[in-house]
Amino acid sequence: MRVVVKAGGRALLGNLTGIAESIARRSSSHRIVFVHGGGDVVSEYSRRMGIEPKFVTSPQGIRSRYTDLQELEVYVMVMAGKLNKEIVAALRKLGVKAVGISGADGGLLTAERKKRIVVVDDRGRKRVIEGGYTGMITSVSPQLLELLTSSGFTVVVAPIAVSEEGELLNVDGDQAATSIAKAISADALVLLSDVDGVLVDGEVVGRLTPQEAFDLSQRIGPGMNRKLMLAGEAVSFGVKLAIISNGLVEDPLKVLEEPKGTLVAPQ
Repeated sequence: MRVVVKAGGRALLGNLTGIAESIARRSSSHRIVFVHGGGDVVSEYSRRMGIEPKFVTSPQGIRSRYTDLQELEVYVMVMAGKLNKEIVAALRKLGVKAVGISGADGGLLTAERKKRIVVVDDRGRKRVIEGGYTGMITSVSPQLLELLTSSGFTVVVAPIAVSEEGELLNVDGDQAATSIAKAISADALVLLSDVDGVLVDGEVVGRLTPQEAFDLSQRIGPGMNRKLMLAGEAVSFGVKLAIISNGLVEDPLKVLEEPKGTLVAPQ
């Protein structure tokens, strides 16, 4: 079974041991690619270096990190270095054959640098600003992943891409996981958050089709709306099942055997 798992920084900081143990339980029977976030850790180290993190909001209400050249250097160091290798070490401690790479390795992720972006300022006005060093993934070359996973390795991927011009770029972790899941025709994409799933009026939405996921994504708040859009996209492009669930529970990947959270699946 091919599984792509993505965990954000909050889930990792709150439950790295639990996530690693959950992966370890399934590493012998599943081909697992684990994509990690870690924006909060990047922000912490940016501040330690005297760089105040910047965030922008798109007209669609999606909030994201604004990565200038200084911030990019910290982002690459923390994501591909500190966090990636800490996750690998946690898995190795549990006996997992784990290897850590970034999307820059082996041409895994190619992205287009956003030359200009439209943002909404504090007064609700739209503005066009320089795009910085953030990218939109344009292609995935999964050969390295296939080589490693077929050899029994669990692969830990930092969300960094390379542009056609050879620039390192910050890419969204959820988009990276979705793009990889599509490229390897994954059986499941699991997006681990710090809540039980997509909440509407305080209740977890159980099961959706890709179209229902897209429709609902237009009506919910920033952050989860992007996860829901990407989950729907993954299933539309052949991933059998996408799950948005809680990464802070004891065994987060139990959702693969006992589906829980918000599931997106074909009709």
